[in-house]
Amino acid sequence: MSQDSSAAPNSQRLLRAGFMAILASGVGFSIRAGILSQWAEQYGFTQTELGAITGGGLTGFGIIILLSSLIADKFGYGKLMVTAFVMHLASAALTLGTGAAFASGGKGAAFQCLFWGMFLFAVGNGIAEAVVNPLVATLFPKEKTHYLNILHAGWPGGLIIGGLASFFMVGGEGAKPVAWQYQMSLFLIPVALYGLMMLGQRFPKSEASQQGISSRSMLRELGMLAGAVICFFLGYFLKKDLGLDLYVAAAIAGGLWLIFSYFTGFHLGPILLAVMLLTHALVGYVELGTDSWISKITGSIMKSPANGLMLFVYTSALMFVMRFFAGPIVEKTSPLGLLFCSGVLGALGLTLLGNANSVFLCIVAATVYACGKTFLWPTMLAVVSEQFPRGGAMTIGAMGGVGMLSAGLLGGPGIGFKQDYKASENLQSADKAVYERYKAPKENEFLGFKTAGLDGSKVGLLEDNGKEAIRALEIMKSDKNTNPEALKSQQDLVDWWNTAQATSEADKTLVTAATLEGGKAALRLTALVPAAMALIYLALLGYFRARGGYKAKIVVSDHEEAEMRSGGIAGPAEF
Repeated sequence: MSQDSSAAPNSQRLLRAGFMAILASGVGFSIRAGILSQWAEQYGFTQTELGAITGGGLTGFGIIILLSSLIADKFGYGKLMVTAFVMHLASAALTLGTGAAFASGGKGAAFQCLFWGMFLFAVGNGIAEAVVNPLVATLFPKEKTHYLNILHAGWPGGLIIGGLASFFMVGGEGAKPVAWQYQMSLFLIPVALYGLMMLGQRFPKSEASQQGISSRSMLRELGMLAGAVICFFLGYFLKKDLGLDLYVAAAIAGGLWLIFSYFTGFHLGPILLAVMLLTHALVGYVELGTDSWISKITGSIMKSPANGLMLFVYTSALMFVMRFFAGPIVEKTSPLGLLFCSGVLGALGLTLLGNANSVFLCIVAATVYACGKTFLWPTMLAVVSEQFPRGGAMTIGAMGGVGMLSAGLLGGPGIGFKQDYKASENLQSADKAVYERYKAPKENEFLGFKTAGLDGSKVGLLEDNGKEAIRALEIMKSDKNTNPEALKSQQDLVDWWNTAQATSEADKTLVTAATLEGGKAALRLTALVPAAMALIYLALLGYFRARGGYKAKIVVSDHEEAEMRSGGIAGPAEF
């Protein structure tokens, strides 16, 4: 496909720089998962502490995208990318300084370095994402779907690099792993590249800013309905991640919505945009939420965690290649036609994965699923940018933020809850005594549903015959700053294992089977999400066909918009 003739002279260079920024996110995200065991061994972290270091990445990512998008047009794309670059460098400095911190301040200092290093990494990723999406939409106004898909090929590209690095560098039987510092430093290569590519470059303003559209008008493009969707997710974040009381979280979210509504002039906003935001929340749930679990589940089906990892690398490679061909596909159909096909294939792929029982069937099912999820995220961004160009960075940023928040708040936890529910149900049917032995002390809750899942600490003991639990107990005993309650809890776990070890072999067979069935059932249930998305896209296809077909909107200035309204003509953002 030829380059968009309306693109800026440095458009390809800025596109490649944005690609590298997203690739850096994927590399860091993927490699981090492979080096957690080294952090545990070198600095004495328990699994809970490792979870605290890595937790909240997707939700934090989403919050940063939302905040950055609000100021992107005012602050400028170039300045924000400098900020993202600085955050990535600061993240690397803190993370790589962990060894020195541990030598001088012990485990607590090492924890702080890693925690804040990962936090700054998420901040850098969020700022970069808030910039590069509207930047590419501005650089290629006539081929947004094609070039946004190319831009987001950087994410699976990063996952491939990180996944392969983990596979070959973490070591195996009798092999010493490559030092984690070298592995983690790999993400600095794309960071350095995007920094050099953006050095001295002129960044265009968004299409909306070029037309002199005010920030208030951009907020009006979102409107109260879209604001309600955003504030719902913010309120849920306050309750779930920050632990605020339901009524307090609801009051804060409601207050934010009223403030937002005031700045829109209490403009209801386009219904279509609110529908697209809700649909993109489903995209975040099914794509990123499933990605958080799929390697583990397929590894269980194929009885090999390494095979699960390599299958994930394979599907990421498919995504990487296919995202370069979105333009030619859209020429044959439309962005919504592409999304409809993606929803159908996503539902089919997850259903097949949920019923797979061999390596071959896993590969076939994962291929179908990869074809389904490939175009969803960037094409949704393109549709919103084409239909609501007056929103500038705000509308496209709202999409990215809601998608990430949904993935972190609903996708990962929701798919995990479904696994707990189905695994417990299966184990109770097989042997109630074994279930009682391994069930969690407290019920899990998700959106009002409850289940007593299997205790991850106890199930984990079956995997390594209690070695990690005993190691963690020795670490805690030797650390004078260990919380007494945490020490008692770990001692109770080890004492429990000393009793349960006698039946562990028989228990492991039943627990493993139940866990596997829980994972497969979760995928089958999750298939309903892309199925629902396909129905929404089908309805939107019908809507646009009734209006003469899908067409990208032309940006009009505030003055032209006012004239259209005074003349009784519906503005370009009215539905």
